[in-house]
Amino acid sequence: MTATASACIQELVSPQEWQLRVDLAACYRLVALHGWSDLVFTHISARVPGQADHFLINPYGLMFDEITASSLLKIDAQCNKILASPYPVNPAGFVIHSAVHEARPDAQCVLHTHTRSGVAVSAQKAGLLPLSQQSTFILGSLAYHGYEGVAMHEEEKPRLQADLGRANHMILRNHGLLTVGRTVADAFLSMYVLESACQIQISAQAGGELMHVPEQIVRGVAESMRVQTGGLGGAFAWPALLRKLDRIDPGFRN
Repeated sequence: MTATASACIQELVSPQEWQLRVDLAACYRLVALHGWSDLVFTHISARVPGQADHFLINPYGLMFDEITASSLLKIDAQCNKILASPYPVNPAGFVIHSAVHEARPDAQCVLHTHTRSGVAVSAQKAGLLPLSQQSTFILGSLAYHGYEGVAMHEEEKPRLQADLGRANHMILRNHGLLTVGRTVADAFLSMYVLESACQIQISAQAGGELMHVPEQIVRGVAESMRVQTGGLGGAFAWPALLRKLDRIDPGFRN
């Protein structure tokens, strides 16, 4: 999208929404940079500040490393465009996201991936194992949802919502990973840790006998994460991640 089009979009939205657009576009670029994208598939959504039923999501057909603040689509809960855009929206892709946003008012951002390691762990009966420090950060707030086919049907939403509950991380069986966050930064860092835990697990299983973190330690870490108001610390890492993107290509801000 051109700089002129970017300026037009910025004039149509609040400063808070524009900042969210910049953060969400950055998140898409970071997902691509870390190799978590799946061509044009999967989504990252964010609730627009002060507009409980309006959301930002990627334009269907763009690669994640092409997404900019102004190209993001603004939609309602039924996937109707709120602002005109030349890009299409993928209603099927929003089913999971709309279910989470509906059940979790605290979830400003929902991030869903289909990474090889994430899908591999999702296909394991035991799920995520306590094999690493990264896994201990996740296990205290981890939910599972059984595979029901391609997520296109509204009737799946209540079951997904019930399975997620108050957890901030979810493994979608035979499908992939999902994280929620009070901010884009929180959702991204939660996915970074969850994806790292899955990659470590797959690597460890290719080696010798596994050593699990003792259960009492896992419980202790979970309690520490529960009482730590900063959670996984997305706010601390996010400015550095934005600086990295700016060094590579600041175009996500347009």
